[in-house]
Amino acid sequence: MNEKIIDALNKDREQELSAIIQYMKHHYEGQGMESPEILDKEREIAIAEMRHAESLGERINYLGGVPTKSVSHIAEGGDLRKMIQDDLAKENTAIKQYKEHIKLAAEEGDITTRVMLEQILKEEEDHANTWETVLGVKK
Repeated sequence: MNEKIIDALNKDREQELSAIIQYMKHHYEGQGMESPEILDKEREIAIAEMRHAESLGERINYLGGVPTKSVSHIAEGGDLRKMIQDDLAKENTAIKQYKEHIKLAAEEGDITTRVMLEQILKEEEDHANTWETVLGVKK
């Protein structure tokens, strides 16, 4: 059992569990004339985050750990623009964290975890791109 990997995966799982809650709250609470398409996207991304949390939990279990039920910070309140900004911030935090944990998995020689995290990272970057596009953010 590699405690460093399990701890990292549980930290990722905390992010994913909080993202699910945040996205679903935004899906339920967002309002405005432009909201229908955005609220559908909130729900769609929440479901993707559920798949991430599931994959992380399965991997933690396989490695002999116990998947966390804890969550990280959940941003609440504000208008639709603030909600999207909060979602983008959550994605950017996850991206940074996944890059660190991919490096850790490589250093620890855990190829399976590294590959899984790389796939999740790709999806998180796609989510960030969606919110950057909605907000008109230039890189």
